[in-house]
Amino acid sequence: MTYLHQMQTEIDGIRALLPAKWRSLDGIVGVHWDAEGHAGASGYYLSPDPRIMFFFNDVSTQIQVADQRGEVGHGERGMARAIYVPAGVPMWTRFTRRHRFSHLDLHLHHDRMMRYISPVIGTSAARATLKQPVELHDPGPLTSLANLVVEELSTHVRHTAFAENLIGSIVTGLLDLQGDETSVGAASGRLTQAQLNRLSAYFANCGGRRLAVKEMADVVGLSESWFATVFRQTTDMTPLQWQLARRIDLARKLLGDTSMSIAEISVQLGFTDQAHLTKVFRSVTGETPAAWRRAHQLD
Repeated sequence: MTYLHQMQTEIDGIRALLPAKWRSLDGIVGVHWDAEGHAGASGYYLSPDPRIMFFFNDVSTQIQVADQRGEVGHGERGMARAIYVPAGVPMWTRFTRRHRFSHLDLHLHHDRMMRYISPVIGTSAARATLKQPVELHDPGPLTSLANLVVEELSTHVRHTAFAENLIGSIVTGLLDLQGDETSVGAASGRLTQAQLNRLSAYFANCGGRRLAVKEMADVVGLSESWFATVFRQTTDMTPLQWQLARRIDLARKLLGDTSMSIAEISVQLGFTDQAHLTKVFRSVTGETPAAWRRAHQLD
């Protein structure tokens, strides 16, 4: 399938550091960028086709993303490492500090996406899946696949089928495919990896606020009572303990990578006040937030 992607882009303060590596495949255009944005840099992106963005370094504290223009500056969330953006969904970004980044853009024709996933979950489910955005802060083994794709963009040595199959694996690994995973997970008494990924992405998109157990159960399609049981069997933690661990991880990122005050961090992460954050932080790390910042903050 001959395919040329189209995307409306408006950027300010972001520049490419090296010429882009790109390759046109069957219903796919892959582009690899090394770029840099300064503090306050911004971008707007809108494509009529589905696309995948894959960052090779952490950008969660340096780049903020919003789904609506009015959210820029106060309703944002940290950029995830791996993102699926459905066709026609706009994105606004803002840099909180100067940052260099490397990322892979995969622009995919709708029909090509359907050819990847409809044999797995059926046509109607595939259409519904392609309308749902996905964000993963920990892409796991997808990182290796994305690195192989970048290599194929620059070498052109192997047959195009190799790169196309690599991208197909990224698509099926990243998208929230709704097959038999819920029933399989429930039958085994454990959450599946796909359910855990979905829950982690949902928690990250909520900015670290505390989630009710019912809300977490709804995300993975289980009843509240059954979810609480299988969650502990899977993670060896209660839902509250799991959330606290991730909120403290977010606190460490903000303490080390931003100039936000401890009081501001406590508000952003949904703690009652600075004293509450300090108490929980010390119980998890053995240090106060202030002591941890002095020891770990970047120069």
